[in-house]
Amino acid sequence: MRLSVTLPAEKFIKRLLRFDGGPGGGLRLRVTAGGCSGLAAEFSVEDAPKAGDAVIEISGMRLFLPAESRLLLDGVTIDFAETPTQSGFVFHNPNQKACGCGPSVVIADLSAGLR
Repeated sequence: MRLSVTLPAEKFIKRLLRFDGGPGGGLRLRVTAGGCSGLAAEFSVEDAPKAGDAVIEISGMRLFLPAESRLLLDGVTIDFAETPTQSGFVFHNPNQKACGCGPSVVIADLSAGLR
């Protein structure tokens, strides 16, 4: 599986794991197809992967990915963007066809309680 994480996304994930994770824990990332931007995500810090999750290690981080998420994330770069009004993961998929209704979208609003 080809998956990359930008430095801003890596810093954010490591921060989540440092504050909420235990030894051997990781970020469970469930991705679904959604909207014209391509992907929508739910994530949580977990102590261990769930049945059927693959464990992907990137830069010392453990990502727990369900099967459907692995299919959607193949070749994708996960980024993290922060603006004055919102912050969240952004997925850059080189295979995504433009739909004509705008650029990439911030997938998850994480601004509450993270400062």
